Amino acid sequence: MVDRLVTRVARAALRLPAARTRRVAVTRGIPVRVRDGVALRTDHYAPDLPDAPTVLVRTPYGRGGPMRLLGRLTAERGFHVVIQSCRGTYGSGGEFAPLVHERDDGLDTLDWLRRQRWWTGAFGMFGASYQGFVQWALAAEAADELRAMVAVVTASATRDSTYAGESFALDTVLTWAELLQAQTVPWLARQWELKRGQPRLIRALAHLPLVEADRVATGVTVPFFQEWLRHHTPDADYWRPRVFGDRITEVRAPVAMVSGWQDIFLPAQLDDYARLRAVGAGPRLIVGPWTHGSPGLFVAALREGLDWLDEHLAGRPAPRRAPVRVHVGGAGGGWRDLPDWPPPAVPTRWHLHAGGSLACAPPTASPPDRIWYDPADPTPSLGGPLLVAQRAGAVDNRPVEARPDVLTWTSGPLDGPVEVVGPVHAEIHVRSELSYLDVFVRLCDVDRRGRSWNVCDGLVRVAPGRFPTDPSGVVTVPVTLWPAAHSFASGHRLRVQVSGGAHPRYARNPGTGEPLGTAVTLRAGWREILHDPGHPSAIVLPISPAPSTATP
Repeated sequence: MVDRLVTRVARAALRLPAARTRRVAVTRGIPVRVRDGVALRTDHYAPDLPDAPTVLVRTPYGRGGPMRLLGRLTAERGFHVVIQSCRGTYGSGGEFAPLVHERDDGLDTLDWLRRQRWWTGAFGMFGASYQGFVQWALAAEAADELRAMVAVVTASATRDSTYAGESFALDTVLTWAELLQAQTVPWLARQWELKRGQPRLIRALAHLPLVEADRVATGVTVPFFQEWLRHHTPDADYWRPRVFGDRITEVRAPVAMVSGWQDIFLPAQLDDYARLRAVGAGPRLIVGPWTHGSPGLFVAALREGLDWLDEHLAGRPAPRRAPVRVHVGGAGGGWRDLPDWPPPAVPTRWHLHAGGSLACAPPTASPPDRIWYDPADPTPSLGGPLLVAQRAGAVDNRPVEARPDVLTWTSGPLDGPVEVVGPVHAEIHVRSELSYLDVFVRLCDVDRRGRSWNVCDGLVRVAPGRFPTDPSGVVTVPVTLWPAAHSFASGHRLRVQVSGGAHPRYARNPGTGEPLGTAVTLRAGWREILHDPGHPSAIVLPISPAPSTATP
């Protein structure tokens, strides 16, 4: 009765359509045995409707709380819902090893579904983050029985997000490791640690060598964290069975993708969208003003996802929607419906100039700007795409811009609105006394009060031989930033930051070339950012030729 009441209140609060049935039978903790004998604990939500198709959710985060609400809401919509704990989590047997068993366990679960008397021969999948990884692990081999997918803030290729720019996403990986370990401790102990501000995690993020950071954060050695520190090179065999993007073009089920402009997986998810579009798969893309854990993301994913399952899994009528719907941030923004991503735009170079000026005019002869980067006092990260929603997103960057190890270039006040929608990249010409360094570039919107709000950013790790170097030692560093959809208002200014890192979002570069996990020696050094005619450092922005009409 309590579950029914909560579901009714949630449906009204989320403005979901009326339930097709309120009679849902729930069976919890079913042991689904897979090929090696391990039992995966599974909950089944069964509506009292004939010929209801199935929605499968596999998760390492438990079957209670939000999953219980999702199960009931989806079942009342007219679907059998099967929610399963991944192996080694929440009562399921075996040991949780990220990405290792999801293909086989998913296929064995599908085989179990086929043997159920209520099985109709069609199913869909739904889930966010890791729940999306498990969808891609199964999708290419599910054949015609898979009719729809809802992939929320996730991607088929996990390796590139872990090593963005060939650095290491320290905050995301270590925070996730701590979160998974916290699921095994008593609830009260976890609440106390959160109330104290997670001091062990904070210490671990600052600890060297990184190979000890997992024990500092959790009190135990976390096997996958150790493995990810060791197998970090782009050609590492370790990642081949753990990345599912090589078969994404074989997936024929319609896929709805939901993400946010400040999400950790956004670039990889947009790559998935482009690859599916290239083979005519017809995905739908929604990108909103969200971070990885935004409450608004859950609401939008539920609404969009249930409509998508209605249409493509159950064959019910659905309103016509544009293939792409994005939210443009800033003044004059709003939701836009587009035929594809990215939309038409004019790539426009905004050059770095002497005196901290940013302008479209070509640079003139000028001396470089210099910064001293010290990994013992690394440039801190501030906002942006992070795992924890409370610290992520757009924030005022003035505290970090005031540091001597951060350079900024700022445009004059804009005469009119400038809308940036699409991929963003930069080309920075750097000369450094160290061969090993990072280049972090961030685009900000400076409002009339002088507050500097981050829009998008990216980091690249530089090592000898990775990028072209001229005879004077200048390295040309291409930096791919997160894509953006932002309207800069009249009177606002564009700002570009360049620094030597963003810690702990990215692991600091020790400057020595030592292995990622064991490096302890820290070398500081000068670096110069050049902006003369022979070294035209710039950020390239996709400027919309004419802003399209915003929709509610």
